[in-house]
Amino acid sequence: MKKTGDVPIWVYLAFSSIATRKGALLLIGSCIVFSVYCIPWVQIFPDRDWVGRLFLVDDWSWFAAMVPITLWYWLSLKWVDNNTGWQDSEGAQGL
Repeated sequence: MKKTGDVPIWVYLAFSSIATRKGALLLIGSCIVFSVYCIPWVQIFPDRDWVGRLFLVDDWSWFAAMVPITLWYWLSLKWVDNNTGWQDSEGAQGL
């Protein structure tokens, strides 16, 4: 994404190295998946040993960090969709 005069810094920082809307959607989707992984499932299912081996997170700190990050990316995507749109650049190296 190119920085123009009307793009806020918080939007530019979110997508400075992403050139396409598809790349932004992949980033947001991976953040959602990682957020679900970061739920401390071992606290929810304490009697299941395999849960503790599969899900290594045992507190809410990572989930608490991932929720605002995902929200930031989603709000940035909405801002770009409503204001500037995505540049249709040939040869752009987006995701």
